[in-house]
Parts: sequence; structure tokens; C-alpha cells
Amino acid sequence: MESQRGRLFIVSTPIGNLLDISPRAIECLKAVDIIACEDTRHSGKLLSKYQIDTTRISLHKHNEASRTANLIEKLKNGYDVAYITDAGTPLISDPGSRLVHLVSSEDYEVIVIPGPSAVTAALAGSGFPANRFYFGGFLSTKKKARQDELQESLQRAETSIFFDSPYRIVSTLEMLSTLDQDRTIVVARELTKKFEEFKRGNALELANLFSQKMVKGEIVIVISGTDTPRWLNSKQS
Repeated sequence: MESQRGRLFIVSTPIGNLLDISPRAIECLKAVDIIACEDTRHSGKLLSKYQIDTTRISLHKHNEASRTANLIEKLKNGYDVAYITDAGTPLISDPGSRLVHLVSSEDYEVIVIPGPSAVTAALAGSGFPANRFYFGGFLSTKKKARQDELQESLQRAETSIFFDSPYRIVSTLEMLSTLDQDRTIVVARELTKKFEEFKRGNALELANLFSQKMVKGEIVIVISGTDTPRWLNSKQS
């Protein structure tokens, strides 16, 4: 008798606080036959906390092509597979696009279990208009390209969101202050973790603030657009 075709579950995991995982996600990770992890060691802490002992394999940007072919064979043989990345929702500045595309192309069912994302967390905490927004992923490590990305963001009507490194955030803020020192921005750091913070102000104020301290942790920059209400600039801290 032909075996039932397996399903691929794209499962969102916490971006910091391990409590930010849904009961549905936990149930799924316990029920599937295989969990493909961006980093099996990194995900081990989360899986251990919730006593999830499902078989794990790695799937990251360096092996996604070969691993996807292997997983499609598993699906063909009736195995259910879940994919998780190190943090947040897979595919959002993470691997997984090739996997989802090829699995979908083979007419296997893809089920998304939504959850945390640093993008939406930073946007919600910024207080900036969120009916439309632009997400640019990680800012370029190259100075000229990064400056061009920031210049484009300052010309957009909608809110812009970027990931940045703690090692480059001061340089990024200095660039923004040179391009438009009065633009209101928010720097969100270590979202959902112990030292989470949202720093608000104009570009010049935040450039001065961050230049005076050692910056650690994961960074999200939220830049207000040109089409923003007047009250946005009325109070800054």
C-alpha cells in the first residue's frame, strides 16, 4: 500500500525568551518525525526545555540544496518534517526559501505555524505607523552600500526596518545623523531578553547616545518615514 505523503511544517520559535513559543508549535515539534534545524546545537536548548526528543538534522544556508533533496525523499516516504531556525520565523533573513519552494513545487503540503519575529516586535515597540512598512534585512557591511540603503530609507513614505550588528550600530547612526539628523528613529536591542531596550530620539541624539557606551546584543533599527503624523516628533526620549 502506498504510504501517506508527509507534510512540511515551518515552525516559528522564540527570538530570545524561551517562553515565547506557542502550544501549537510545541505540539508540532513533538509530533513530527524529523526536525530540521538551522543549528542543531543552538536549537537544543529550546527543545530540551520542552522535552522534545524528536530526531534532528541540520539545514542551513551551506547545505540547504543537498538537505532539501534528502527531506523531499523523507516526505515521499510519509515522514512529517518541521523546520526551525535559530530564532523567530524561518525565511525572514534566515534560510528555508529553497526548501519551501521545492517542497511546494512537488505538491507536498506546507503548513506554517506563526510566531515571534524581531521585525514585527521592533515595529510594534517603535510606535511608528505600521499600516505599511519596508523591511531591508541586514544592512550591508560595506560602508557605501550601507549609506545608500539608509539614504533610500530616508526617502520612503513608510517606516523602514533593518537588522544591524552591535559592532556597526554606532557607524550606522552616525551615517543617519549626517544624512538627516532630525529624523526620528528607534533602536531596539535584545528583544524579549533580559536587557531588552527601545531607545527613541532623532538620529543625532541616538548617535551621541550609542557612541558613549559599549553596545552588545542583537539590533533592530526602525526609521520613520516621510509620511508620518506630526505627533511622532512631539515627544522624544
